[in-house]
Amino acid sequence: METFNKLESEVRSYIRSFPAVFESAKGSKLYDENGNEYIDFFAGAGTLNYGHNNPIVSKALIEYLKQDGVVHGLDIATTAKREFMEKFNDTILKPRHMEYKFQFCGPTGTDAVETALKLARMVKGRSNIIAFTNAFHGMTMGSMSATANEFYREEAFTNRSDVTFVPFDGYFDQEVDTASILKQLLEDKSSGLDLPAAIILETIQAEGGINVASKEWLQEIENLCHEYDILLIVDDIQVGNGRTGSFFSFEEAGINPDIITLSKSIGGGLPLSLVLMKPELDQWEPGQHSGTFRGNNLAFIAASRLLSYWEDDKLSREICKKEQLLRDRLKDISQEYDTMETYIRGRGLIYGLQIPDANFCSDVSAEAFSQGLVIELSGAESDVIKFLPPLVIEEEILEEGLDIVEEAIYTVYNRRESINQILNYDQVYQNESINQELDQKDTINQILDQKDSINHVLNQKESINQIMNSK
Repeated sequence: METFNKLESEVRSYIRSFPAVFESAKGSKLYDENGNEYIDFFAGAGTLNYGHNNPIVSKALIEYLKQDGVVHGLDIATTAKREFMEKFNDTILKPRHMEYKFQFCGPTGTDAVETALKLARMVKGRSNIIAFTNAFHGMTMGSMSATANEFYREEAFTNRSDVTFVPFDGYFDQEVDTASILKQLLEDKSSGLDLPAAIILETIQAEGGINVASKEWLQEIENLCHEYDILLIVDDIQVGNGRTGSFFSFEEAGINPDIITLSKSIGGGLPLSLVLMKPELDQWEPGQHSGTFRGNNLAFIAASRLLSYWEDDKLSREICKKEQLLRDRLKDISQEYDTMETYIRGRGLIYGLQIPDANFCSDVSAEAFSQGLVIELSGAESDVIKFLPPLVIEEEILEEGLDIVEEAIYTVYNRRESINQILNYDQVYQNESINQELDQKDTINQILDQKDSINHVLNQKESINQIMNSK
C-alpha cells in the first residue's frame, strides 16, 4: 500500500476500509495481488448489480473494440447509442407504458442530479428544491446542496441556499405522517417554505441508513406534486437497475415521476449517467447543458447487452428469492443479539442491519474483511451494516457471505464483552482497594480516638494529683 499512501490524496476512502491491492474480479468475488479471495457485498456501491466482468459484457466490448467502434463521440449519433436507446425503450419503457426522452450527461450519478435540478428550475422558473432528511444525491455543488449529511455540507464549498429539507418517511416514527406535514407547510402562506420547482427523493435512502419509503408515502408525495405544480424527481441511481426486484425502485408504488436519474449499474461497471424526462419537459436550447463525456459508447454496448436480463421476469424472481434468504438470516442474527436493540430494514437486495453501539459496525466490517468479505456501512453514524451484493450472486455464495457476517458479529461482540469484563473487574478491584483503604483509615481513627481518651484520663489524674498536693 506504500504507493497509495505516498502518492494518492488523503481524500481516499474505501481503500482505508479495505486495505488490499485488488488484481482481478469475477462475478461476486474479488481477488487481491496475493491471491486472497473476497466475497463482494459492496458491489461498487451499487455499480455492479450484474457482477464483476459479466461475460456477456466482456465479450461484447472485446468485439466492439476489435471492430474499431467509436469510443468517444461527445453527443454525436453513434450506432452504440442508437442501439442502447432503442433497447431501453423497447425492453424497459414500453412494457411499463412509460414515455420519456433521454438526456446523457457527464459520466457519474451526480451529473445526472445536477442536470435534473437545473432542468426543473428552468422549466418551472423557481429556484427552491425540496429534499429530505438523510438524503444523498452526490458530491458536486448542486447535488451536494440536496445532500443532508453534515459531513459533506461544509459551508466553505457548499451552496446551502435554494434547498429546503423536510422529514423523510419514518423520520420521527411510523406513526407520524411526514407527507401531511409537508402538505401543511405548502398550504400555509406563512410557513416560510417557498414553492419549489421540484421535490427530489430516493425511494430507499441507501447512504442515509437504508431508510425505505412506503408506497403510500410515495403516492402522497406524488399527489402533492400534482396539486401544487411541483416536478417529482426520483433519484434511482443506486436503488434502480433492479436492486429492489423491479427495474425501477418506484414501480411497486405505481407512481410516475416527471424526471428519473440513472447511473451506476446502468453501464454495467462503466461510467454512464442519464436523465429520463417527460417529453414536455424537454425545453433545452441546443447545447444549453453539455459536457465532454456525455454518453460513453463502451457503456452503451455494455448496457444494451445487460438489458437482456429484463426481457423476462427471471431475474426479478431470483432477486425475490434471495431477498427472502437474506431477510431470514438477518432476522436470526438480530434475535441472537436482541439486547443490542438491532433493527433490520430494506427491500430486494439492499438491506441494512442497524446496531446502535458506537463503532460496533465499523469493527464488524473490519473483522469481516479479515475473513474474506467486503461489506460497507451506511447511516450518518455509520451504525448500519449495508448488504449490497450483486443481483446475480449465487445463493451458496450469498450464504457464505452471511456466515462471515454472523461470525464477525460474534467475534466483535465477544471481544467487547471480554473487554467490559476486564474493565468491570478492574473497577471492582479498584473499589475493593478503596474500601480497604477506608477500613484501614477507620481503624487508625479508632486507635487515635482511644489514644485521645487515654490522654484525657491521664490529664484528669494529673489534675487530681495537683489538687491533692496543694492540700
